[in-house]
Amino acid sequence: MPNTNPSTTTIERLNDKNNDASKKSLVNYSFFLGATKDNLDEIKKLNNNCGLKIFMGSSTGDLLVDDDDILADIFSVCNKIIAVHAEDEKTLKEAEKSVTGDSFTNHPDARPVEAAVKATTKAVELAIKFNKRLHILHLSTAEEVEFLRKHKSTGLITAETTPQHLLLYSPDIYNEIGSFGQMNPPIREKYHQKELWAGLKDGTINCIATDHAPHTIEEKNKPYGQAPSGMPGVQTSLTLMLNEVSNEAINLEDVVKWMCENPAELYNIKNKGFLRTGYDADITIVDMNKENTIMNKDMYSKCGWTAFDGKTTKGWPITTIVNGNIVYDNNKLNLDIRGKEVEFSS
Repeated sequence: MPNTNPSTTTIERLNDKNNDASKKSLVNYSFFLGATKDNLDEIKKLNNNCGLKIFMGSSTGDLLVDDDDILADIFSVCNKIIAVHAEDEKTLKEAEKSVTGDSFTNHPDARPVEAAVKATTKAVELAIKFNKRLHILHLSTAEEVEFLRKHKSTGLITAETTPQHLLLYSPDIYNEIGSFGQMNPPIREKYHQKELWAGLKDGTINCIATDHAPHTIEEKNKPYGQAPSGMPGVQTSLTLMLNEVSNEAINLEDVVKWMCENPAELYNIKNKGFLRTGYDADITIVDMNKENTIMNKDMYSKCGWTAFDGKTTKGWPITTIVNGNIVYDNNKLNLDIRGKEVEFSS
């Protein structure tokens, strides 16, 4: 994602990130360019990367684009998939005025359903107007699922949700772990989960994502209003979904579709996502009988924590193969392997 330091808002910075990843990343990679109010010329140059990211509402970082005319200009010139953080900034500002006190249970009220629905509606209208591919990031509301379901026939709109939004709910998560359950858009009331699951199963939502945001424990320990939003998710996402298979809520083919095949297809990634002749050997081997407890101390992320600390799951990845090379096996990383920049079909 582009909301790093410095923000990835130019092709030069995008190239720098790719160069850095080529020296460090154990897995394959691609990076989003971030939209700003004045980088249209950079957006026009986009070529072999995963796409453009627009923050329609303020979140971590400073990449806010909330002007309707500028949004229209961006949609009109972008030739790559447009991924949006869909929260309406004006609605967020109004909602924040009504929030009092310092409880983290305020977070869903400060970033209400209405903000998400307004932004998603606006993004879909722009995608249809300019005939552009739109991807709605980290979908969190039942209302958005219902709205997107009516527009899937356009062939332009895809969406994702996260294990956090599928498995955690308000207010319990905020009462239990406070800021460590705070992300944008927020973890919401439990009734939203039913529609998110339904949206996955009927194809309205295409894939499971992580929204990985590795804020440190020190940052997260700040009081409400100062603690940053976001949580890590990469390491725990697969076992959480495999656990749902073990619970017979979904089947293994669903997980393969949502976490492997569909992401490769919706981003037009070359030679990825399937076990096929001529495709890259990117393979994760799982043990569906393995039970383990997710623990903060076992997190590889530098942040050193997870919102699922203490949760026991059944079904775990045991081996990861990247481009035919074993990168992870039985809790050990092979630090000698490097991934490569992925390529995209036009």
